[in-house]
Amino acid sequence: MKPLVTVICISYNHAPYIMEGMQSVFNQSYSNIEMIVADDASTDDSQTILKNTILDKPGIRAIFHDSNRGYTATFNEAFKHAKGKYVIDFALDDVMSTDFISKSISKLEQVGEDYGVSFSNADYIDSDSKTIGNHNELLRAKDLIEEIPSGDLFELILKRYFICTPSMVIRKSVLDKLEGYDATLEYEDFDFWIRSSRFTGYTYIDEVLVNKRKLRHSMSSQQYNYRQNSQLESTLKVCKKALHLCKSKNEHDALSVRINYELRHCLTSGAFELGYEFFTLLKSLKENPFRLFVYKTLLDFRLDYRFLNKKRKTNSF
Repeated sequence: MKPLVTVICISYNHAPYIMEGMQSVFNQSYSNIEMIVADDASTDDSQTILKNTILDKPGIRAIFHDSNRGYTATFNEAFKHAKGKYVIDFALDDVMSTDFISKSISKLEQVGEDYGVSFSNADYIDSDSKTIGNHNELLRAKDLIEEIPSGDLFELILKRYFICTPSMVIRKSVLDKLEGYDATLEYEDFDFWIRSSRFTGYTYIDEVLVNKRKLRHSMSSQQYNYRQNSQLESTLKVCKKALHLCKSKNEHDALSVRINYELRHCLTSGAFELGYEFFTLLKSLKENPFRLFVYKTLLDFRLDYRFLNKKRKTNSF
């Protein structure tokens, strides 16, 4: 018998997309699926749509929050009920291809227990479900990565982003070992990649198996918005965790690449206080002294300018 797969479907104000997302799960060529739906106190019609969608499907467990708890905490609550050998974290604004689960499970069963996560290529779609790009093509266009790797990915994950989160299928044993997501974080994937890749392999499927929806006001698009620094704060926490997980000079160097990237975003987005914390972390990695001097000078200047500008505005009243 094919192994049971638990699909955890999470919604938060996804009303226009829920039917398409849920239908893509119902249409899977893989049959041994357990579904858990969880809505994190949506303020639109998401809960009503979800209730109507599962009305004639009594086997689906449903969780409906009356106050918002955040994505990571909502997933963890649903995960407690998961019985599958494999788990899929599925946001209900995304869409699965018909063979997504079948091909992912086939690959994981083939490569064996040393591999805890599979991931694939993905197309990007807009609010009208029209294809607007491809994940791997965008990576190559930005010179982020040429070939998508498999195996021990800890060092590469430290450096750069290349895994499309909705394309992942995860062994439940991996999530059990991690005790789910870190619910203190605003987002889940970077932390999951860092902690899990330290002890398990990743296997890649070179096919488009999911459609990831790109929306202007999505969580990922707000990561470097000055007015929403909670995601950058989460990134800082993950980088601190990564520092303790690094075992070699190459891994420390890879983490340095990541922190440089995040620090530059702090400077351009105005998150200068967080920039100082990334700077302190970078300093502990014995970064190039001249580069540290430049960062410190820029951070000091930006904060002094902000203080003087704020004082000038206050005195004008």
